[in-house]
Amino acid sequence: MEPPYRNGLGGREREIKVSRWVFGIAGFYCISMFLVPMMMPHGTVPELSGRANMMDYASEESWGNQDHYEGGEMGHNQSAHGGTFAWSDLNPYYAFVYAFGDLNCHQKHERSWVINGNQMPVCARDVGIFFGLALGGWWFSRRGLNRWTIRDSFLTLLPDSMIAPLYMKDRRLSTMLGMGVLFCLPVVLDGGIQAITDYESINPMRILTGLPFGFIIGWYLCASLSSRPEKFGFDASQVHLPAGARLSTAVNTQDESE
Repeated sequence: MEPPYRNGLGGREREIKVSRWVFGIAGFYCISMFLVPMMMPHGTVPELSGRANMMDYASEESWGNQDHYEGGEMGHNQSAHGGTFAWSDLNPYYAFVYAFGDLNCHQKHERSWVINGNQMPVCARDVGIFFGLALGGWWFSRRGLNRWTIRDSFLTLLPDSMIAPLYMKDRRLSTMLGMGVLFCLPVVLDGGIQAITDYESINPMRILTGLPFGFIIGWYLCASLSSRPEKFGFDASQVHLPAGARLSTAVNTQDESE
């Protein structure tokens, strides 16, 4: 029988499976966002400028292909930027990659890279976010463990010797939230300052600030999907925690008081 891990279980199959899915999906899109514009004929994708969380370039009649005011915060005069673009006219693989980018990203051409004369499906910041998401999935597959709760599973990426004081003082949740804020802060500052001042970020900075944001999302996602009490038989006392700490459920607390 395999010896128990730091969490008290003899295996971590779910943690590896979840992490590989996160890494695989994010990694697939990371590769595709570079590969697809490279494989498409030169000049297929013109300069784009849409809206985040909206489908702007599904067809030639879509919002992004209209002749908007050039000085607006969203959109531009598409006819003056290389003509119309409709990802629905592409083959299924190419269409998926650009449709996903269309839905999730504003696709502003001045914040995006061009490969083979084709604008990439997402902006530079989203390139960093997806790369960070894949990296977060990969790293959780190496060290992440199920420790019943999301906060305790989240903290397993850190050595037990480092986080032992958090258990002695019960600062697990505040530490997880604090790390979330810390990893999100670069993208919030870079994007926020850009939005309210004349400051204009550059693409390398957008990638560098997007990467930790994506990493923390991947880290949290893997931890939340890996946290399964049933693996311990719903017995919180079976969870191994740093500093000899033990979890207790409401039921256990009630039983001890009777």
